[in-house]
Amino acid sequence: MKNISFISCLFLLLIISACTNGDNIENGNKPPEGDQQKLLTVAEIDAQIKESFELNGTFDWKDTSNQLLWSAAIHGNNILTVGYGAKDESFSFEKSNRLTSIKQEIINTIKTTASVTAKSTEDILVYEDETLNYIDVKVSDLSTVAALRKNSLIRYLEPNGYVYGTTEIQQKSSSGCSQSGETISSSDYGTLSTGARVPWNFYDHNINQAWAYSKGRGVGVGLIDTGVSSNQPYLGVKCDDYYGGRYIQKYGTYVDSFWPWSKKTDGPNDKCGHGTSASATIAAPNNNASQFIGVAYECNLISYRGTSDVVLNGYHERKGVSNALKALGNRSDVKIISMSIGYMWSIGNVKDAIKYAHAKGKLIFAAGGTSTSFTNWYGVIFPATMSETIAVTGVEEQSTYNECDTCHEGSKIDFTIIMERGNNHHVPVLGFNNGQSQYFGGSSEATATTAGIAALIWSRYPSWTRAQVLQRLKESADFYPNKNNSFGYGNIDALKAVRGY
Repeated sequence: MKNISFISCLFLLLIISACTNGDNIENGNKPPEGDQQKLLTVAEIDAQIKESFELNGTFDWKDTSNQLLWSAAIHGNNILTVGYGAKDESFSFEKSNRLTSIKQEIINTIKTTASVTAKSTEDILVYEDETLNYIDVKVSDLSTVAALRKNSLIRYLEPNGYVYGTTEIQQKSSSGCSQSGETISSSDYGTLSTGARVPWNFYDHNINQAWAYSKGRGVGVGLIDTGVSSNQPYLGVKCDDYYGGRYIQKYGTYVDSFWPWSKKTDGPNDKCGHGTSASATIAAPNNNASQFIGVAYECNLISYRGTSDVVLNGYHERKGVSNALKALGNRSDVKIISMSIGYMWSIGNVKDAIKYAHAKGKLIFAAGGTSTSFTNWYGVIFPATMSETIAVTGVEEQSTYNECDTCHEGSKIDFTIIMERGNNHHVPVLGFNNGQSQYFGGSSEATATTAGIAALIWSRYPSWTRAQVLQRLKESADFYPNKNNSFGYGNIDALKAVRGY
């Protein structure tokens, strides 16, 4: 099937040969004497990351040696992302003198430990976030990394310019992209009286019956993905043709450049296809043109092109997603954020931005992970692992629960959506180009569907809080009040969610 969302890039772990694992600096260990000044190669760095996954099932830069962190920064354009402040002080609405002092101390440490003397702040500071408590700096010396790690007011140090498995990931991180139309089986949809087509899984979740009570009107859903196609009028000039009174807005925060200091974004338009499919799942309009309809077809959609594909492996992808989260967090008309994107391990500046949006009252849905079938052993990916997000995965259409062929499961999952049939067909959606349709699957489709159902609830109960909407989702799901260790509360009944019984 085309356009299965390959969010997790864990398949890369099988590519690189293993070598010695990094030493745990938190326990005071150092690389062997004589080797500690050696710049590790990309292959050596990747091998240590791979071994961490094999031994521990996870990876975190805080658990690596100074040597590994420094080497990764050097190979990533010398960029080090530094989260500062007290523990969990991810953001500040206004930078205090204390935070400004900590930031300056970090810069002074880099100046005094750099082998090249008289470095100016302009040479060091690549980016300073006005809201989140992090900066991107240029480093060149191992001694700088060692000194920064001694600062108790630094929350994290991450080489965000470094790309794990560089060659292979560039080839495979676009696996969730598709712009080709597909022929949709007539058994995979129903038809409304208007002529609009209803995807088969809407009937499994009683979404079509929920429309008698709510269609999502008045609720803003923010989508952070690869953007929306400029060639699809039903997610553009025709988004409001049938009923009126709704809007779709498109923005871009992704910078398509190898250089971290580049600032010009490449606009809001999708060049992948994944974001268009996710947008269509949530908000494709009712229509009389035999086009597929979205879950909350009267909601307002605010799309951000924050990334080029579904795997957040690049500096500008991480920064783009972080900036999109802040922008959506600041909008009073946005209540829900949907993110069918992710990565194998936690990313500090994205994590900070999620905490910011969550503090602003947003209900944030994140995909549990989708990859090739031979990496399904891996659990839920970031940011669905965070307590501030609601993790969703996809399951098959059958009487017993079974994750889709490429979906991840685990104790972090909160909800499931049926998105794969026995014939391996996924969910038909509005296509990338006008007049096209295509199949969309994985936890990406499941996440977008859940965000749409949440919009139906919030539209019917506009005075409700995030907690009340989430509670109603739980009450409508199969396993409630219990939670399954692999599938959370299970499949959602949209009719029960909006009606309440």
